[in-house]
Amino acid sequence: MDWLADLYDAHALALYAFVLNLTRSPAESADILHDLFLKLARDEKRLRRLAVQKSYLFTMAHRAVIDAARRRQARDRRHEAAAAEPVTLFQPGPDQEMLATETSRALAELPWEQRAVVHLKLWEDLTFAEIAEVLDIPPNTAASRYRYGVDKMRQRLRSLYKELRDGT
Repeated sequence: MDWLADLYDAHALALYAFVLNLTRSPAESADILHDLFLKLARDEKRLRRLAVQKSYLFTMAHRAVIDAARRRQARDRRHEAAAAEPVTLFQPGPDQEMLATETSRALAELPWEQRAVVHLKLWEDLTFAEIAEVLDIPPNTAASRYRYGVDKMRQRLRSLYKELRDGT
């Protein structure tokens, strides 16, 4: 596989720079480049027949970026659709069923970024530093998403709380 090593040495840096410029993500760019060279390793004859390897490699890289973006968009759409469905996270007593249902709905109405932080903070008891690590965001961002999310839930549930408290 010396041919692959030579090909990698000759083009990997330029391909990585190109892919990084398109994705703006070092990790995703590295994954795309890794997959591209695995694909080449599996189809040695095809690449050796090509007279202009460089342009073919950039075409492959561009297509791989497009495919990755499509997969990411499809995954994001699935996440959003799943997140829109309220999930029962609570085990309410008989008199608390309505509160549990409304709290689940309020949580489901939050943007997914806030919903993830609120869930990790309230139900998993993670610190903002731990949440930041899990979600790959700065701790201050985790704290502000939590604050905004809790404020939205509080506002959404305020009338229900008054109703339950006052018994009306």
